[in-house]
Amino acid sequence: QVQLVESGGGLVQAGGSLRLSCTASGRTFSSYAMGWFRQAPGKEREFVAAISWSGSSTYYLLSVKGRFTISMDNAKNTVYLQMNMLKPEDTAVYYCAADFLVTPQAMSARPIHSIDYWGKGTLVTVSS
Repeated sequence: QVQLVESGGGLVQAGGSLRLSCTASGRTFSSYAMGWFRQAPGKEREFVAAISWSGSSTYYLLSVKGRFTISMDNAKNTVYLQMNMLKPEDTAVYYCAADFLVTPQAMSARPIHSIDYWGKGTLVTVSS
């Protein structure tokens, strides 16, 4: 059974940092892109960042580029999202996702319902 388990969410002041983690299990993910999406209250789920399993390719939502960094630890089957200079508008539930045979850029444009696997999400709240 495939599982994506997120951790690391919490409450932080504007300008602060958090690191999210997502550990994948249940299958081999070497042909998958791994990504982070977020959903703010009353809004649709949106793409944030994605990375190839090898870690050689990444892609970001423009509004987080330069503040967020996605990375992989293949030995631990874990993808990270380092979030710096957080803003109140970054407040959302952050979801880990895995998608088969797509590039990180392609994953950013995929319909939400077409993404292969999802985690249950972790809440990030940024206070002003």
